[in-house]
Amino acid sequence: MKDLNEIRECRGQRFLFKIENSRNYKDYRKYERLRMKIWGDPSDKLPSERNMLNENYIDKGSALFIAVYVQEESGSFPDDWVHFVGFSYGFVGVWDKEEGFSRQDNLRFYSQYTAVKEEYRKYGLGIAIKEFQKKVLLDLFRVHEVICTFDPLTGVNAYRNIHYFRMNILEHEESLYSDFFGHLNREDVPCDRFLASWNLLEDIQRSKFDLNELLESGCSVIESRAVKVQGKTGPVLMDSVKNLDLDKKCEQLLVEIPYDFYRMLEETNVEERTVKRIPIEWRLSTRKAFQVLFKRGYRVKDFCTLVRADGKRSFYVLSL
Repeated sequence: MKDLNEIRECRGQRFLFKIENSRNYKDYRKYERLRMKIWGDPSDKLPSERNMLNENYIDKGSALFIAVYVQEESGSFPDDWVHFVGFSYGFVGVWDKEEGFSRQDNLRFYSQYTAVKEEYRKYGLGIAIKEFQKKVLLDLFRVHEVICTFDPLTGVNAYRNIHYFRMNILEHEESLYSDFFGHLNREDVPCDRFLASWNLLEDIQRSKFDLNELLESGCSVIESRAVKVQGKTGPVLMDSVKNLDLDKKCEQLLVEIPYDFYRMLEETNVEERTVKRIPIEWRLSTRKAFQVLFKRGYRVKDFCTLVRADGKRSFYVLSL
């Protein structure tokens, strides 16, 4: 097997990006341990360690495990829990079930998990992991397209997938994980997801538009407002949905989302009903916006954040 592992410097810190090649099932426990640390839903888990070993590409299967280790002062990259800071996991499957595995161009890599320990999220490892994943898939797997899902309300994922890697949004899926909760979801907020496709051979083309101009021209379908509420940690300003207008006729439209949806889920998880419903209103409003606009022929072209004196605001840019 090709040695595709690499050492990369990310914002002043060196990391080892390594294809998992262990044939000791115990070495796979770290993936589930970190998954639980981040997602935290014991009812939803990775396969057992023995199954993870068997499904690994280096053994009998078609799965790819990428581990990320931080360099210690001595210059080495110990493969222990302390230095294990991130991972990704996915597997090869087929797109057209009628064709099955009969054609190579029907193969897709399904990227299921990408995770980074909280204390290492300032290094841009989410993007670096995906770049390494792309290299491995092209050079080793010979697979050219990646499929993944992500929450449309999570700006960090939207920036990476839409703006940076120019993934194509195939569809909006309503309540995809109806009973999946854990640390990153809330039982009363539906788990909608975007289904996205990433063509690894496609040249990245950046969209050209003026976000301020689009806002001033009234091209945003969601009107939001900042409200002061009693959050879980005390008084906080929360952006809430004020109005949804899907009758706009602009060639380019904006769909706003909360700048930090995870923080919103935490802060609004209180007894006060009007506060608790803030993220639900965002979910239902954006769901309707995407479903209606997609039917009208609009497609997601970009994702960007506007920084102003009064705070940060995030928008999807849709075009006909």
